[in-house]
Amino acid sequence: MNTVTSTPSEGDQTAIRELVSQAQEWQNTPEHLLSLHTPDVVIVNLAGRRVLGREAYGEAMSAALASPLREVRTRVEVVDIRLLTRDTAVVSCVKTVHDGRSGTDGSEALPGAGALTYTVVRTGGAWRIALAQTTPIGSPAAHS
Repeated sequence: MNTVTSTPSEGDQTAIRELVSQAQEWQNTPEHLLSLHTPDVVIVNLAGRRVLGREAYGEAMSAALASPLREVRTRVEVVDIRLLTRDTAVVSCVKTVHDGRSGTDGSEALPGAGALTYTVVRTGGAWRIALAQTTPIGSPAAHS
């Protein structure tokens, strides 16, 4: 595999940004969200939970949406897109978390933001998410 690390074409950038936008739009609609991922997707969420495969991801999403986590919404901003190969890209994003839970269910508050990295691959002419890793971004005071 020859790695390239370059800026994708305008068409690929548009398609990848649309993929990220759809993932945000459908974040609470598993039947649509799952279609944006490869069958062997790896997800590491903001809390550090790792989920392997689209089927397991669907089960985790269904369980989350049946809990108070359904009140958590995120907004994603793409910061950078880099091609590793012609059909593989790394997408750097900032995820802003809006935790709408009442706080009375005993759950801990989620971080307000995360550094989200997607690895996306082109399969069958369409870009799909193969890996999503979110790392919490601490408050500025935490980095002093």
